[in-house]
Amino acid sequence: MKYKKSLLSRIFDVFNYTFLGLFACTAILPFLYVLACSFSSEKEILERPFYIIPRNVQLAAYKYIFSSPTLPRAFMISVFVTITGAATAMFLTLTLAYPLSKKYLLGRKVLLSLISFTLVFGGGMIPTFLVIKDLGMLNKFWALILPGAISTWNLLVVKNFFQELPQELEDSARVDGCSSLGTFIRIVLPLSMPVIATFTLFYAVGYWNDYRSSLLYITDNKKWPLQLVLRQIVLMAAGNIDGATFDAAYTQPPLEASKNAVIVFGTVPILVVYPFLQKHFVKGIMIGAIKG
Repeated sequence: MKYKKSLLSRIFDVFNYTFLGLFACTAILPFLYVLACSFSSEKEILERPFYIIPRNVQLAAYKYIFSSPTLPRAFMISVFVTITGAATAMFLTLTLAYPLSKKYLLGRKVLLSLISFTLVFGGGMIPTFLVIKDLGMLNKFWALILPGAISTWNLLVVKNFFQELPQELEDSARVDGCSSLGTFIRIVLPLSMPVIATFTLFYAVGYWNDYRSSLLYITDNKKWPLQLVLRQIVLMAAGNIDGATFDAAYTQPPLEASKNAVIVFGTVPILVVYPFLQKHFVKGIMIGAIKG
């Protein structure tokens, strides 16, 4: 049976699509402008206020940023930190959330109270820095990975998701001789793929975009991740930093096209990964929003 929409429903749909289209433009158009600038000449960037198709496509900016090993090295460091950090964070989140989802766990309420306490109160920057220093993790990649290995909010959402899974499935697995670990690996994890994909993306984006941790804990510029290198390049372009602490190839402020190329270089990897997780991402967000 074909449903016929009323006039008000059609007007609402038009308004909805128009609003979402305009909202999407505010996110897409600036990135297209940055992308166009990265392939443009300096003269064109200064002459034209806004455009998404350059008159003369040039690769000079990308040749500039790849002329030094700094950016490729920082890129590989960011990839390593992102993959290792997201894997570590998901392992800790899943293995902690699953037992906390069981109401028969001894001391569950106390553990949940202590975990929820961290949503409101944190140690602060200086105590955290002193802990990292005393653990001997300064100038080591673990200083970028471990402090953000578990997000309390993500943990509670995943715990609620596990809590809503049918208990009968786990009981059936145990009747068939499956251990608790086997039930978790063979029954629970395959049913949790939307949540796993969603929060893996959340953690990965967080690690990829994080520059604060490397700013605090990494003083060796050979170990800087990509986001901190981008920050240095932008600050040098604005004349706000001493280039003596940076590689010789970047002691001079970069050109406008190069700055835009660097932004594209730092953004594209996440844009490439997102479509592969989008299917699970939407489903995982809905599950996390409804259940709990």
